[in-house]
Amino acid sequence: MTFREDMAVNAIRILSADMVEHAGSGHPGMPLGAAGTAYELWAHEMKHNPGHPRWADRDRFVLSSGHGCALLYSLLHLFGYGLTAEDLTQFRKFGSLTPGHPEYGHTVGVEATTGPLGAGVAMAVGMAMAEAHLSAVFNRDGYPVVDHYTYALCGDGCMMEGISTEAFSLAGTLGLGKLIVLYDSNGITIEGSTDLAFTENVEEKMKALGFQTIMVEDGNDLEAIGKAVKAAKAHRERPSFITVKTKIGYGCPAKEGKASCHGEPLGAENVAAMRKNLGWPEAEPFKIPEEVYGWYKELAQRGAEEERRWNQMFEKYCEMYPDMAKLWEQYFGCGQAGVLLEDKEFWAFEDKPNSTRNLSGIMINRLKEKLPNLIGGSADLAPSTKTCMKDAGDFSRENYKGRNIHFGIREGAMAAIGNGMALHGGLRPYVSTFLVFGDYLKPMARLSALMKLPVTYVLTHDSIGVGEDGPTHEPVEQVTMLRAMPGMMVFRPADAAETAAAWYYAVTAQAHPVAMALSRQNLPQISGTGKGALKGGYIVKDCEGMPEAIVMATGSELKLAVKAAEILRQEGRRVRVVSMPCMELFEQQDEEYRESVLPREIRARVAVEAQRGLEWGRYVGLDGICICMDGFGASGPAKTLFEHFGFTAERVAEAVRSVCN
Repeated sequence: MTFREDMAVNAIRILSADMVEHAGSGHPGMPLGAAGTAYELWAHEMKHNPGHPRWADRDRFVLSSGHGCALLYSLLHLFGYGLTAEDLTQFRKFGSLTPGHPEYGHTVGVEATTGPLGAGVAMAVGMAMAEAHLSAVFNRDGYPVVDHYTYALCGDGCMMEGISTEAFSLAGTLGLGKLIVLYDSNGITIEGSTDLAFTENVEEKMKALGFQTIMVEDGNDLEAIGKAVKAAKAHRERPSFITVKTKIGYGCPAKEGKASCHGEPLGAENVAAMRKNLGWPEAEPFKIPEEVYGWYKELAQRGAEEERRWNQMFEKYCEMYPDMAKLWEQYFGCGQAGVLLEDKEFWAFEDKPNSTRNLSGIMINRLKEKLPNLIGGSADLAPSTKTCMKDAGDFSRENYKGRNIHFGIREGAMAAIGNGMALHGGLRPYVSTFLVFGDYLKPMARLSALMKLPVTYVLTHDSIGVGEDGPTHEPVEQVTMLRAMPGMMVFRPADAAETAAAWYYAVTAQAHPVAMALSRQNLPQISGTGKGALKGGYIVKDCEGMPEAIVMATGSELKLAVKAAEILRQEGRRVRVVSMPCMELFEQQDEEYRESVLPREIRARVAVEAQRGLEWGRYVGLDGICICMDGFGASGPAKTLFEHFGFTAERVAEAVRSVCN
C-alpha cells in the first residue's frame, strides 16, 4: 500500500468516526474495519461515474450492512457524488442527506434502502438477475451494452438472517456469475463474539449453495483484496463470495476488536487516539488534506472515461441495431403502458363467472406482448396463482432471456429480488404467492413501499374462500396489514373489469408498489364495474334520489352487497352500492369526488368484506356496521364457510335495516 492510498483509506475511517462522534450515535466499528475493502473496490475494481450516478451500465454496490452507512457516506463524499463535508456533519439529523441508514432516492449514490440485515444481499441478487436478463436481451457480438457486476458488502448479521440464505441459494442455482458478495468477517455483533450464536463454517456453506469462495486473511491488504475481486470477476460460471477477515474498530487502540464499538460513538479521547495511531495529520474533525481529495478526484475521472467509452459504443450499437434501440427505449424509457387505457382488447372479458386469480392470469398474458420488460414469477405456486406467461421461457442459468422466474419456496427472498430488479432499472417485476403467506414477504414489501418501487404483488386465495385447507391457509388480517403500509396500493377486485383496472394501475405506477388480493373461487361479472375502479372507490349500483343507506364492499363480497341492495329495493328502500377495490386510491381523489360517492349526511352505512376489516371504521363511522372476520377461518367448503361466518346477502340486508332504523 502506498502512502497515498494509506491516507485515502484512513480518510474513510476518520470521516466515519467523526460522523458518529459528532452525531452522538451510530455504528463506527464496521466502517473502520471494512474501509480497506470498500476503498479497493470503489477505487480500482468497480465501474462507476460520480458525474453520472445513474449511468445504465454502472456496477451496482449495495451496502447490506446498512448500519455502517458512515462508510458509504464517506465514499460518496470523497469520490465526489455531491455529499459535502457539511452534509457529513449532519449525519443522523432530521432532513439531512446522511440519515442513520442508507435510503434509496434520498441520497445520490445509494442503490438500495438497507436497514433490515440480509435485505441488501437479497436485493443484490435481484440486481444481478436483472443484469443477466437484460444482457441476454440486448447484447450483440462486439456490443456488450449491458455488462456490469453487482457487489454487496455484508457482515455477520446479514449471514445470520434467513433471507440471505434463501437468496444465495437461488443465486447459486441460477449461476449468477456477475454477483460478487464481500463478507466483512469481524466476528463481532452487538452482544459480543459471534461464537455466542454463530459457529457455522460460512465458506463451506456458501460452496454448498453454489458459490465460488475466496479468502482474504487481512482486510488491510489492498493487493490481496484486489486480486480476490479480479478472480471473482474472471469466474463467470458461479457467483463469488469473498471472505475478508477484518477487525471491528480497526485503528482505535481502546476499541479495536471489541463489541463496544459496534453501535456507539468511540468517545472524543478515543477518536483523538485513533488519529494519532493512524498518523492522521489533521486534528480538526472532518478535515481532509487536499492531496487526498485530489487523489479521489483522479480516481473518479477514470469512471467518467469508462462511461465515455460506453456511450460511444452505445451510439454505434443504436446505428447498427435500430430495432434494439427502440426496444431499449421501451425498457428504460417512461414506457407505453398508458395506451392500455383505451385498448378495448385489454378491457374485454367474457360475461361468465371466473376467479380473479384466473382473470389476473389472462391480464398478465395480454400484457406480456405489450410490455416486453414485464418479468416475474411465484414462490413455487404459478399453477395456482396463474402467473405464468405463456411462451415466454423460464429464467434459468441456461436461459437468462426467459421471463418466467421460478423463485422456489422463498417468499422473503422473492420479494427482495423483485425490489432488486426494480432498483436495477429497465424491468417491470411482479412476484406472487398466496395472500396468507404475505406474512413471509411483508418486510420486503415494506421496503418496496419505503423506496417507492413499482413492484407488483400478486396474492391469491384471498379469504375463507380457500375452503378445505383451513385457517392456516385462509388470510384474515393480511389485507389490513398491507393497507397499513404507507405507499402500498392494495387492490381487492370483484371481477374482470376491476382486475383489469388493478393491472392497469400496476403497470403504469411509477412510485408505488401494488398488492392484488385475488380470489380462488369463481365470481360473477357485475354490471356497473369498470374503469371507475381506477378512482379506488366508485358507485356500482345507485338508486333514484338521495340514498338512505350505502353498502360498501370489495372482492367476492361485492356480489353480496349488490344482491342485498336488490332485496332492499323491493322493500322500497333507497340503497347505494359502492365498490372500494383500492382504499388508497380513493383517498387520493379530491374531496368533491369522495363526497359524491360517500355523502357525509348519509350515516347509515354497512361495509362487508371477508377480512379483518379494522380499516373500514373511517368509512362506516360510529353509526355504521362492519360485516368482517372477527376470528380465524375453518376447514370446509367455501360456500359453507361463507354462510357460517355470516357472509350472506340476507345478513347484509338485515344490517342495512338495522342502521336505517
